[in-house]
This record gives sequence, C-alpha cells and structure tokens, in this order.
Amino acid sequence: MLSSLKSLLPSSPSTPPLAVATKEGLLPELTNGVEVTVDELAFYQIHSQRWQPPKKSVWSQLNGQHASPKKGRGMTFSEVRQYQAGDDVRQIDWRVTARTGKVHTKLFTEERERPVVLFIDLSSSLFSGTTLLLKSVQLCHLASLLSWVALSTQDRVGAVIRYQDQLIEIRPSSSRCAILHLLQQLCQIHNQHIQQSDITTRSHTTSDSALSALVNLCKKGSELIILSDFSTITDDELTAVTHLSKHNRVRAVMLYDPIEVGESPAKGQQSVQGKRHEIQLDLSNKQTRNDIKHSFEQRFAYIAQSLLPYGIALSKISSGQPLLLQLLSDQQ
Repeated sequence: MLSSLKSLLPSSPSTPPLAVATKEGLLPELTNGVEVTVDELAFYQIHSQRWQPPKKSVWSQLNGQHASPKKGRGMTFSEVRQYQAGDDVRQIDWRVTARTGKVHTKLFTEERERPVVLFIDLSSSLFSGTTLLLKSVQLCHLASLLSWVALSTQDRVGAVIRYQDQLIEIRPSSSRCAILHLLQQLCQIHNQHIQQSDITTRSHTTSDSALSALVNLCKKGSELIILSDFSTITDDELTAVTHLSKHNRVRAVMLYDPIEVGESPAKGQQSVQGKRHEIQLDLSNKQTRNDIKHSFEQRFAYIAQSLLPYGIALSKISSGQPLLLQLLSDQQ
C-alpha cells in the first residue's frame, strides 16, 4: 500500500532531542533519535563480545535460530597428497585416487578471516520515524554493532554507502581506526542529509554502479550484508544481489518503522507520504491499520521469497525499540 512513510517527527534539525529511554543501558546515552555521532556508535563496541563463539551469533538472534560459530565449514582447501596413516578417510579425494591408482586425501587449513562488506542504503525513505529512532539511525546502530562483532573475530570490515547519487567505498580493514573512520563517514553523510531542508525527493545510483562497487570490494569468499528498508530497491537490484551470492555469503536486514506495520500512538487523520503522493489515513480505524500491516507483510514475504532460493536470509529490525533489546529478547 505504501512504499515509504514521511516522518511524523518535527522536520527542523533544531528541534529538541527525542525523549529516549535507555532501558537498562540498551541504548547509548547520547542518542537523540535523529542525528548520530561516532561516540554514540562506539557504544556497541563493548557489546560485541555477547556474540562471540561459542555463544550464539548475532544472526541466530536475527533469524531466530542457532548459527554455527564457524564460517561455513570453517576450513579452506589447501592441497591433495598421498594418504597417510591417521588421515581422515572422509577427506579421501576419490577422483585423484581413481586417476593415480593410489589413495590421496584432501588437506584443509583453518579459515582465519572473512572480509565483511556492509552495503548501507541511506535512501531518503530511511530518514523517517514515528516512535523511538529514525530508521536511518537504527541502521547506523546495526552497522556499528556488526562492524564491531566482525572486528572482534579478527575479520576485515568494509562498506559501500549509497547516498543520493553517490557511492562511498570503504575498503575492508581489520584495524580499530578503520572502523572508526567508517563510522565517522556514516555519521557525516547521515547528519548532512538531516540538515538539508528538502529530504523527500532524492535520486540514487543505478543498480549497475552499486553492483560494480560491491564486486570490487567483495572478493570471493566475502560476507556481504545488505542494510536497507527495501522501499526503493528494485527487482533488478535484487537480482544483482543474488549474483553476488554465487561466491559470497550474503545476508539482508530490512529496517522498518512501527507505523509501517500499523502500530502508532497517533490517532485520527494523519498525513502520510507515499512513493508519489501524500495521502490522509485514519489511524483510529482498525481496518486501516490492518491494511497497512498486510501491505508490509506482503512486501517482506515477496523479498524473502525472492532471496531464499539463493540461500540469502532476510531479517527485519524495528526502529521503535532499542537494537540490543530486539537482539537479546530470545536470551531473556
């Protein structure tokens, strides 16, 4: 029904900060719900240890299931040599054995690191919110947490940030300074958008240019994480994402605001900005709320089903609750 929603927050960047309840330290104290700072995002560094092996991974919380602490099989192929006493018979290379007439076995080395690349979609539709945070702020929080988790497992972290008609590429690195630089870039781009007066209509780069940037950063065996609300991502872009899954592990997270599922403290007639038109909705009407929720669920199901055949899991995160509260809810 609606592809994007106009923020019900005051549009002026000089408005007082939102009243944000920290809920037992689950939100950074500096959070105002509209702008982001590096200090605010650095808050998630101390929480990255919650998802280190052998504990649950952050993805087990997002997807509602346990995930292996290893990356795939946890091993990469090294070489084939002649079988020796004590070798694992499950690793016998039967093709080489048949060709040479002598038993050969495969050797593997432990996979030490996997480059992690975040595709951060800062489309205009992300800069909306009705309850706790703008969707864009929650996206920044999630990007920060995933970066710190990857760094703590000694993985290299990089990003492609899409903003208006720009693509900002940050090459993967395993240093803390590089993570802070990534977060600084993210804060600068985000706050620049907030401070502009007209944030409702922005062009964005084509799927071809975004795909090219991701191909440059995602070398074979990388982990790609798509962070977006998927309101402006086209079918062609979904297809481009599935192409990357052939040689990389790809995950996706959809950010949404509570009003997109029909949940809002607002009552009566409200102005809501769709993809092309502004319309009036009666949020006191139960059927209207149900229609909004049904529209969101249909869109989510469509994207999930489009990605599922390629082994890409789609998760969702609300901007109406602290990120850690949503991730830790299954552990309570």
